[in-house]
Amino acid sequence: MLPLKPAQVERRTHDYKRHGTASLYAAVDILTGKVIGRITQRHRAKEFLPQIARNTPAELVLHVILDNSSTHKTAAVREWLEKHPRFKLHFTPTSTSWLNAVEGWFAQLERRALYRDGFSSLADLRAAIRRFIEAHNEHSAKPFRWNKTAESIISSVHRTKLAVIRNELLD
Repeated sequence: MLPLKPAQVERRTHDYKRHGTASLYAAVDILTGKVIGRITQRHRAKEFLPQIARNTPAELVLHVILDNSSTHKTAAVREWLEKHPRFKLHFTPTSTSWLNAVEGWFAQLERRALYRDGFSSLADLRAAIRRFIEAHNEHSAKPFRWNKTAESIISSVHRTKLAVIRNELLD
């Protein structure tokens, strides 16, 4: 990305070079808003669960809410979970509020730490991500707060189910 100037559109050089990619796993503690992050060379969830275990009190039962990525369901992950019964996985459909909290954090990472920045190496990219996680945990972390009562959410689910049934009967 070339520097912006007044009245000039965003530009890139003709010789853009990609220095590699990395996978970022992030877990948000909804009670504090702090993030546990792991940057890996490969897209494998089994490396992230032990990090969560190390960074949380051993006496806690951990309810981990996940998207339906296949990396969360591999044999290696299932084996690890059998040995660590305090982990309870919950898979959610797309666009649920739990995932929106994590996706919102990823959007902040993109806007505040990565967008319009050029990284000359994968190590520079990883360092920028780590700095953002540390700064977020120190200055920005806030508890996740529900905006609706459980009753209103359950009522909405029931209304949606009824609407689906009505539509199926009309078809």
